[in-house]
Amino acid sequence: MSTFPPHQPEPMVRGGLPVRALVFERDSHACAAMLRTLEACGFAVTRVSSAADIVDALRDGLPTVVVADLFGDDRLFDDLRAGLAASPAQTSLIALSGTLSAQRAVRWMRSGADDVLVKPIDPLELRAAATRAAERLVIRLRIAPTRPASGGDPLAAIVGSDPRLQRALDMARAASRVRSTTLIQGETGTGKSTLARAIHESGSRAGRPFVEIACGSIPEALLESELFGHVKGAFTGAVADKKGRFLAADGGTLFLDEINTATSTMQVKLLRALQERAFEPVGSDETIQVDVRVIVATNQPLERLVDEGRFSPDLYYRVHVLPIDLPPLRERTTDLERLAVHFLARKSAEIERTILGFEPDAIETMRRYHWPGNIRELENAVERAVILCDGARIGAGHLPDRVLRASTIGAQADAPSPSLKLNSIPAAQVSPQAQDARTLSQRLRDPERAALLDTLEKHGWNRTQAAKALGINRTTLYRKMRDLGLTHLGEAG
Repeated sequence: MSTFPPHQPEPMVRGGLPVRALVFERDSHACAAMLRTLEACGFAVTRVSSAADIVDALRDGLPTVVVADLFGDDRLFDDLRAGLAASPAQTSLIALSGTLSAQRAVRWMRSGADDVLVKPIDPLELRAAATRAAERLVIRLRIAPTRPASGGDPLAAIVGSDPRLQRALDMARAASRVRSTTLIQGETGTGKSTLARAIHESGSRAGRPFVEIACGSIPEALLESELFGHVKGAFTGAVADKKGRFLAADGGTLFLDEINTATSTMQVKLLRALQERAFEPVGSDETIQVDVRVIVATNQPLERLVDEGRFSPDLYYRVHVLPIDLPPLRERTTDLERLAVHFLARKSAEIERTILGFEPDAIETMRRYHWPGNIRELENAVERAVILCDGARIGAGHLPDRVLRASTIGAQADAPSPSLKLNSIPAAQVSPQAQDARTLSQRLRDPERAALLDTLEKHGWNRTQAAKALGINRTTLYRKMRDLGLTHLGEAG
């Protein structure tokens, strides 16, 4: 049996990127023992409940040692190996089984398992196998540092399992197969540019140009020239012909970001270019025809801008062919930690730091913050934390001050007053002046708070059952509980 010194160095991969371990084991006691063993080796460890969950977890692309009990089932082994091969992550598989013939063990090793262990598992044997697996990943990443996204699908590499995000990705896949204009709506920092590029790279135009322009970053006087080009002498300073972005994207994709900032005059010109795929360069009478797929994005709802008279209805209906809505990060509560881990892996590799993960207080602090800058702000916060962290894990103190301040305020707002119980002051004792001073929104919150509180109490503060009874999803229930100050009442009661 292989052994090694008790202070075995933590498994590393290229650029200081830590190796993660995923454990699939149905026996809770055996699983707990394996988790402790792997954590002692320096792995960031996660338990999964099925082989399918392993493949889903690998979508973030992190190098991973997979420890899986396959119950001597060849079909389960083959399915898992196919899933690992199609994932964007480099993986090393340690297959476990309680009953395993020598013939099957040889077959599994020849088919891609890096180690095969027979249960019950000896901790030292598991440590040795996991260390060997990590070393193999180092070699593989040095030989082939990049792999295509799952099945060659760039959209599958977008991190997140939130249902709204998945609906957006389904629409994006449909958009990638056609030339029709696509509209991406979402707040600043939600990943509109990333999604637009993934749509381009997922379709038949992947090998053609992808041209991006932010309409809001260019003065109106220059935007027309940037989009459609100009001829020599068209205006002062036009000393030579210039090819515009529409022509540069011919055969490929043109991404018009911040289309909501375009002036009414520019909206008219864009409408014609989108309808006819034709335009005239500034100062020229020659009409140029192009084959270009256009993706537009806005950080404000265009329908509202149309109602306010600030956006052309004709242009709105022209771009609203395939609308895709990207949810803000504060509504993707299930994706926050996964995104943070994804950025940690990337930034650790770029800066060549060795950081294994986040402390629980850092995760809780990030969950309490509303992230007005969305995914872009989270990425910057993680990069800052990686730079400042001088230990193995990022703590709350490594996060930006604004995140810490907001988390502290949120915690204070969520906590019930120690001197007062809920509804402890009868309404009759509240002065009429105090009641009149309350805003309409505050008054409307009371019935909603009472309804949520009543439902939660009826279901013994079981959030899943309460959400089902209310006809909302659990994420929405959590958000409403937080906003209405009900987060800790179930624990206190």
